[in-house]
Amino acid sequence: MDGHTTRRTLLTGAAALAAGATASLAGARAARAAAWETVLDGTFASYSTLESNWNYLYPWGSDHNGTARMYGSSSDHNHIYLEGSTLTLLATRINWDEGNSGADPHLPIRYHSGAVHARHQVLVNDTFPNYEVRGEFQAPSSAGTWPAFWLTGVNSWPPESDIVEFKGDARNWFNTYRNENGAWSNTIVPVSSPGSWHEYRAWITKVNATDVDIHYYLDDVWKGAHRGAGFVGQPMWIIYNLQMEGSSGGSGPTTNTYFRARNVYVGRSRA
Repeated sequence: MDGHTTRRTLLTGAAALAAGATASLAGARAARAAAWETVLDGTFASYSTLESNWNYLYPWGSDHNGTARMYGSSSDHNHIYLEGSTLTLLATRINWDEGNSGADPHLPIRYHSGAVHARHQVLVNDTFPNYEVRGEFQAPSSAGTWPAFWLTGVNSWPPESDIVEFKGDARNWFNTYRNENGAWSNTIVPVSSPGSWHEYRAWITKVNATDVDIHYYLDDVWKGAHRGAGFVGQPMWIIYNLQMEGSSGGSGPTTNTYFRARNVYVGRSRA
Protein backbone atom coordinates (compact mmCIF):
# COMPACT_ATOMS: atom_id res chain seq x y z
CA MET A 1 0.00 0.00 0.00
CA ASP A 2 1.52 3.33 -1.00
CA GLY A 3 1.76 6.44 1.15
CA HIS A 4 -1.12 8.24 -0.56
CA THR A 5 -3.52 5.31 -0.06
CA THR A 6 -2.39 4.87 3.53
CA ARG A 7 -2.82 8.57 4.24
CA ARG A 8 -6.40 8.49 3.01
CA THR A 9 -7.09 5.41 5.17
CA LEU A 10 -5.60 7.02 8.25
CA LEU A 11 -7.42 10.28 7.82
CA THR A 12 -10.74 8.54 7.31
CA GLY A 13 -10.15 6.31 10.33
CA ALA A 14 -9.07 9.21 12.51
CA ALA A 15 -12.11 11.29 11.58
CA ALA A 16 -14.59 8.42 11.93
CA LEU A 17 -13.19 6.73 15.02
CA ALA A 18 -11.40 9.44 16.97
CA ALA A 19 -13.21 12.67 16.22
CA GLY A 20 -14.23 12.91 19.84
CA ALA A 21 -10.71 12.25 21.08
CA THR A 22 -8.05 14.49 19.56
CA ALA A 23 -8.19 14.50 15.74
CA SER A 24 -9.65 17.58 14.09
CA LEU A 25 -11.34 17.81 10.73
CA ALA A 26 -9.37 20.95 10.02
CA GLY A 27 -6.12 19.10 10.59
CA ALA A 28 -7.29 16.22 8.42
CA ARG A 29 -8.14 18.58 5.56
CA ALA A 30 -4.75 20.25 5.86
CA ALA A 31 -2.94 16.90 5.78
CA ARG A 32 -4.97 15.77 2.79
CA ALA A 33 -4.02 18.87 0.88
CA ALA A 34 -0.31 18.64 1.70
CA ALA A 35 2.25 16.93 -0.49
CA TRP A 36 3.10 13.41 0.70
CA GLU A 37 6.54 11.80 0.47
CA THR A 38 7.98 8.42 1.36
CA VAL A 39 11.20 8.51 3.37
CA LEU A 40 11.52 4.77 4.08
CA ASP A 41 9.91 2.40 1.62
CA GLY A 42 9.71 -0.66 3.83
CA THR A 43 11.89 -3.08 1.89
CA PHE A 44 14.55 -5.40 3.31
CA ALA A 45 15.68 -6.62 -0.08
CA SER A 46 19.35 -7.14 0.75
CA TYR A 47 21.97 -6.33 3.37
CA SER A 48 23.09 -3.35 1.31
CA THR A 49 19.50 -2.04 1.30
CA LEU A 50 19.23 -2.65 5.03
CA GLU A 51 22.48 -0.86 5.78
CA SER A 52 21.63 2.11 3.57
CA ASN A 53 18.54 2.77 5.71
CA TRP A 54 19.41 1.38 9.14
CA ASN A 55 22.33 1.35 11.55
CA TYR A 56 23.12 -1.60 13.79
CA LEU A 57 22.65 -1.49 17.60
CA TYR A 58 20.91 1.23 19.58
CA PRO A 59 21.85 4.82 18.72
CA TRP A 60 23.80 4.90 22.01
CA GLY A 61 25.46 1.47 21.76
CA SER A 62 24.84 -2.16 22.71
CA ASP A 63 23.14 -1.91 26.13
CA HIS A 64 19.81 -0.64 27.38
CA ASN A 65 17.35 -1.39 30.17
CA GLY A 66 17.01 -5.19 30.02
CA THR A 67 19.28 -8.22 30.25
CA ALA A 68 20.13 -8.48 26.54
CA ARG A 69 23.27 -7.03 24.97
CA MET A 70 22.87 -6.15 21.31
CA TYR A 71 25.17 -7.42 18.59
CA GLY A 72 25.26 -6.86 14.85
CA SER A 73 27.36 -5.32 12.11
CA SER A 74 27.89 -5.63 8.38
CA SER A 75 30.11 -8.65 9.14
CA ASP A 76 28.07 -10.12 12.03
CA HIS A 77 24.59 -11.38 11.24
CA ASN A 78 24.26 -13.93 14.02
CA HIS A 79 21.54 -11.92 15.77
CA ILE A 80 20.29 -9.69 12.94
CA TYR A 81 19.67 -11.37 9.62
CA LEU A 82 17.48 -11.38 6.53
CA GLU A 83 15.07 -14.12 5.50
CA GLY A 84 13.84 -13.05 2.09
CA SER A 85 12.21 -9.66 2.70
CA THR A 86 11.95 -10.24 6.45
CA LEU A 87 14.37 -8.80 9.01
CA THR A 88 14.80 -11.15 11.97
CA LEU A 89 16.21 -10.39 15.40
CA LEU A 90 17.39 -13.38 17.43
CA ALA A 91 17.94 -13.46 21.21
CA THR A 92 20.03 -16.31 22.61
CA ARG A 93 20.70 -17.17 26.26
CA ILE A 94 24.34 -17.11 27.38
CA ASN A 95 25.79 -19.33 30.10
CA TRP A 96 28.74 -17.21 31.21
CA ASP A 97 29.15 -14.04 33.26
CA GLU A 98 29.32 -10.98 31.02
CA GLY A 99 28.81 -8.44 33.78
CA ASN A 100 25.95 -5.96 33.93
CA SER A 101 24.32 -3.69 31.39
CA GLY A 102 25.93 -0.29 31.10
CA ALA A 103 22.47 1.31 31.08
CA ASP A 104 20.15 1.95 34.02
CA PRO A 105 19.02 -0.18 35.91
CA HIS A 106 22.25 -2.09 35.15
CA LEU A 107 20.77 -5.59 35.02
CA PRO A 108 23.03 -8.63 34.55
CA ILE A 109 23.60 -9.56 30.91
CA ARG A 110 21.96 -12.93 30.27
CA TYR A 111 21.24 -12.74 26.52
CA HIS A 112 22.78 -11.68 23.24
CA SER A 113 20.27 -10.12 20.87
CA GLY A 114 19.83 -7.57 18.09
CA ALA A 115 18.75 -3.99 17.51
CA VAL A 116 18.75 -1.55 14.60
CA HIS A 117 17.83 2.10 14.33
CA ALA A 118 16.82 4.00 11.21
CA ARG A 119 19.11 6.55 9.65
CA HIS A 120 16.06 8.76 9.12
CA GLN A 121 14.86 10.65 12.19
CA VAL A 122 11.21 11.57 12.68
CA LEU A 123 10.91 15.33 13.06
CA VAL A 124 7.45 16.90 13.23
CA ASN A 125 7.50 20.65 12.59
CA ASP A 126 5.93 23.32 10.39
CA THR A 127 7.57 21.85 7.28
CA PHE A 128 6.61 18.24 8.07
CA PRO A 129 3.40 18.40 10.14
CA ASN A 130 2.33 14.77 9.65
CA TYR A 131 4.19 11.47 9.88
CA GLU A 132 3.17 7.87 9.41
CA VAL A 133 5.31 5.08 10.89
CA ARG A 134 4.18 1.47 10.45
CA GLY A 135 5.34 -2.08 9.95
CA GLU A 136 4.29 -5.71 10.08
CA PHE A 137 5.72 -7.78 12.93
CA GLN A 138 5.77 -11.27 14.37
CA ALA A 139 6.40 -10.56 18.05
CA PRO A 140 7.34 -12.93 20.87
CA SER A 141 5.05 -12.70 23.88
CA SER A 142 6.28 -15.40 26.27
CA ALA A 143 7.39 -14.56 29.80
CA GLY A 144 10.67 -12.67 29.88
CA THR A 145 10.54 -11.36 26.29
CA TRP A 146 10.42 -7.63 25.57
CA PRO A 147 10.28 -6.77 21.85
CA ALA A 148 9.74 -3.19 20.72
CA PHE A 149 9.41 -0.90 17.71
CA TRP A 150 9.52 2.66 19.02
CA LEU A 151 10.49 6.29 18.71
CA THR A 152 12.67 8.11 21.22
CA GLY A 153 14.27 11.53 21.41
CA VAL A 154 17.62 12.15 19.75
CA ASN A 155 18.61 15.10 21.93
CA SER A 156 16.54 14.49 25.05
CA TRP A 157 14.09 12.13 26.74
CA PRO A 158 11.14 12.49 26.47
CA PRO A 159 9.78 12.31 23.77
CA GLU A 160 8.91 8.62 23.35
CA SER A 161 6.28 6.74 21.37
CA ASP A 162 6.03 2.94 21.57
CA ILE A 163 4.29 1.46 18.55
CA VAL A 164 5.09 -2.19 19.35
CA GLU A 165 5.89 -3.24 22.91
CA PHE A 166 5.10 -6.63 24.43
CA LYS A 167 5.99 -7.29 28.06
CA GLY A 168 5.82 -11.03 28.49
CA ASP A 169 2.19 -11.61 27.50
CA ALA A 170 -0.17 -11.22 24.52
CA ARG A 171 -0.91 -7.51 24.99
CA ASN A 172 0.65 -4.69 23.01
CA TRP A 173 1.42 -1.45 24.82
CA PHE A 174 0.86 1.65 22.71
CA ASN A 175 2.63 4.23 24.88
CA THR A 176 3.39 7.94 24.70
CA TYR A 177 5.59 9.98 27.02
CA ARG A 178 4.86 12.53 27.89
CA ASN A 179 1.30 13.84 27.67
CA GLU A 180 -0.12 17.25 28.54
CA ASN A 181 -0.21 16.23 32.21
CA GLY A 182 3.47 15.31 32.24
CA ALA A 183 2.69 11.59 32.48
CA TRP A 184 2.56 8.42 30.39
CA SER A 185 -0.41 7.66 28.17
CA ASN A 186 -0.95 3.91 27.70
CA THR A 187 -3.36 2.05 25.45
CA ILE A 188 -2.95 -1.67 26.18
CA VAL A 189 -4.48 -3.90 23.51
CA PRO A 190 -4.92 -7.70 23.50
CA VAL A 191 -3.44 -9.20 20.32
CA SER A 192 -4.61 -12.53 18.95
CA SER A 193 -1.50 -14.64 18.26
CA PRO A 194 1.25 -11.98 18.46
CA GLY A 195 3.61 -14.46 16.78
CA SER A 196 1.55 -14.18 13.59
CA TRP A 197 1.90 -11.20 11.26
CA HIS A 198 0.14 -8.05 12.43
CA GLU A 199 0.47 -4.44 11.26
CA TYR A 200 1.16 -1.76 13.88
CA ARG A 201 0.92 1.89 12.95
CA ALA A 202 1.31 5.39 14.36
CA TRP A 203 -0.09 8.51 12.68
CA ILE A 204 1.54 11.61 14.16
CA THR A 205 0.18 15.08 13.46
CA LYS A 206 1.13 18.55 14.68
CA VAL A 207 -1.76 20.18 16.55
CA ASN A 208 -0.15 23.37 17.86
CA ALA A 209 3.23 25.04 18.21
CA THR A 210 4.55 22.46 20.69
CA ASP A 211 2.36 19.35 20.68
CA VAL A 212 1.35 16.42 18.48
CA ASP A 213 -1.45 13.89 18.51
CA ILE A 214 -0.50 10.27 17.91
CA HIS A 215 -3.13 7.83 16.65
CA TYR A 216 -2.32 4.15 17.08
CA TYR A 217 -3.67 1.35 14.87
CA LEU A 218 -3.53 -2.43 14.97
CA ASP A 219 -4.31 -4.19 11.68
CA ASP A 220 -5.91 -0.99 10.33
CA VAL A 221 -8.19 -0.68 13.36
CA TRP A 222 -7.88 2.51 15.40
CA LYS A 223 -7.02 1.77 19.03
CA GLY A 224 -6.38 5.12 20.67
CA ALA A 225 -5.02 8.65 20.48
CA HIS A 226 -2.47 10.30 22.78
CA ARG A 227 -1.24 13.86 23.10
CA GLY A 228 2.55 14.16 22.82
CA ALA A 229 3.47 17.32 24.68
CA GLY A 230 6.60 19.07 23.49
CA PHE A 231 7.19 16.68 20.58
CA VAL A 232 7.21 19.40 17.90
CA GLY A 233 10.73 20.24 16.78
CA GLN A 234 12.23 17.24 18.63
CA PRO A 235 13.97 14.70 16.35
CA MET A 236 13.26 11.08 17.25
CA TRP A 237 15.09 7.85 16.51
CA ILE A 238 13.16 4.89 15.06
CA ILE A 239 14.34 1.74 16.88
CA TYR A 240 13.55 -1.94 16.31
CA ASN A 241 14.96 -4.19 19.04
CA LEU A 242 14.51 -7.44 20.93
CA GLN A 243 15.20 -6.77 24.61
CA MET A 244 14.71 -9.40 27.31
CA GLU A 245 13.43 -9.58 30.88
CA GLY A 246 13.45 -6.11 32.49
CA SER A 247 9.91 -4.74 32.31
CA SER A 248 8.59 -8.02 30.90
CA GLY A 249 8.06 -9.18 34.46
CA GLY A 250 9.82 -12.53 34.65
CA SER A 251 12.70 -14.80 33.78
CA GLY A 252 13.25 -15.23 30.07
CA PRO A 253 13.35 -18.45 28.05
CA THR A 254 16.40 -20.66 27.63
CA THR A 255 15.48 -21.37 24.01
CA ASN A 256 15.99 -18.98 21.08
CA THR A 257 13.60 -16.05 20.76
CA TYR A 258 12.73 -14.41 17.42
CA PHE A 259 11.25 -11.03 16.51
CA ARG A 260 10.50 -10.49 12.81
CA ALA A 261 9.65 -7.40 10.76
CA ARG A 262 8.67 -6.66 7.19
CA ASN A 263 7.20 -3.75 5.21
CA VAL A 264 8.47 -1.12 7.65
CA TYR A 265 7.36 2.19 6.16
CA VAL A 266 7.85 5.85 7.07
CA GLY A 267 6.17 8.71 5.23
CA ARG A 268 5.46 12.38 5.88
CA SER A 269 3.59 15.37 4.51
CA ARG A 270 5.42 18.46 3.34
CA ALA A 271 3.56 21.70 4.03
